Amino acid sequence: MTFDASTLRYNDAGLVPAIAQDATSGEVLMMAWMNAEAVARTLETGEVTYWSRSRSELWIKGKTSGHVQELVSFHVDCDRDCLLVTVNQTGPACHTGRRSCFYTRVENGAEVIEGDAS
Repeated sequence: MTFDASTLRYNDAGLVPAIAQDATSGEVLMMAWMNAEAVARTLETGEVTYWSRSRSELWIKGKTSGHVQELVSFHVDCDRDCLLVTVNQTGPACHTGRRSCFYTRVENGAEVIEGDAS
């Protein structure tokens, strides 16, 4: 069966959440948004491409920072409203310089920051 990006369930803004996971370690690195064009470009080029809501434009992860995400696999969830991209991550995935955007743990009602920013 051929994949058809139009069968994805985009939100009212035409976006679908995409979770990036390290292909080797399984670590969840980040979550961002894709529109239909970002999905198509990611699958065509192997360079993970997202939609920037703040800038209203496509952005290829790492194009300016060098912290690229090379696509390993592309998964659609059962409801077709969320994506999982497994990637080979070069450098940190988070704009703070951390490996993952998920560095704040909530424990006993307090926020605990894990790891240092590079």
